[in-house]
Amino acid sequence: MILSPQRELDTKTNKFQTRMEPNSEITKEKYGVDISSIREAQVRIDPYIHKTPVFTSGSLNDMSRRKLFFKCECFQKGGAFKFRGACNAIFSLNKDQADKGVVTHSSGNHAAALALAADLRDIPAYVVIPNNAPNCKIQNVIRYSGQIIYSQPTLQSRETTTARIMQETGAFLIHPYNDVRIISGQGTIALELLEQVQEIDTIIVPISGGGLISGVALAAKSINPSIRILAAEPCGANDAALSKAAGEIVKLPETNTIADGLRASLGSLTWPVVRDLVDAVITVEDQEIVEATKLCYEVLKGRSRT
Repeated sequence: MILSPQRELDTKTNKFQTRMEPNSEITKEKYGVDISSIREAQVRIDPYIHKTPVFTSGSLNDMSRRKLFFKCECFQKGGAFKFRGACNAIFSLNKDQADKGVVTHSSGNHAAALALAADLRDIPAYVVIPNNAPNCKIQNVIRYSGQIIYSQPTLQSRETTTARIMQETGAFLIHPYNDVRIISGQGTIALELLEQVQEIDTIIVPISGGGLISGVALAAKSINPSIRILAAEPCGANDAALSKAAGEIVKLPETNTIADGLRASLGSLTWPVVRDLVDAVITVEDQEIVEATKLCYEVLKGRSRT
């Protein structure tokens, strides 16, 4: 059930109060995910995830002339928010599905997250990884007992190799982002954030395939329909900005950015959410990403809200 705020006068206090009314524009039938599936995911993954802190910094607030809050998913198990979606997907499977294991194709944090979640459920995880993936990410998958199968560094090779593994093993496919269980799991970030910091009026989310921002947008706008959701992506992988401008999915022939986790294209489940619920897309140059990252490491030492 999606709720939207309505203002009404409380005759006892003579003040306007906010009450919540159903909003029929956002439904599971329309987007595949809604606030109920996100809340179900929150309950499902609660025994396994970290409730990550929110940091603030007086220095960054002064520089930006805004009150900034940073949801530190870098402290999540597996080192990224991806564990939320992977955990929800793994523990959503019935026994027959889980016994044959899971498979995905990913060169990044989803690979490690799925391996870790599968290890917690004691089932196999087959991870198709491009042969040019960074060694640190390969080692993360190995650390969590994932079984690595290498592919060529093209989407076609990744998908073909994944299909072969599915046929050989019967493993269940968990897509890195275009999966309702993944989107619902990632949406739990917004539930936590808005419990930790009630005064937020804008959330900025990095965008790639769109699993994270879809879950965050659906959850946040269910709780507060007036909240703004902004996507951020590098200029060298600006397919989301181009898609928003065109009104349809635009896929780039190639990407060129230091943000190697933001090179995927929007999917059939994530694009409608981005199209309808993301208010704008911000694009930044790689040098700006480097400078902002360095600044956060140097300055973001403020108090935690949790």
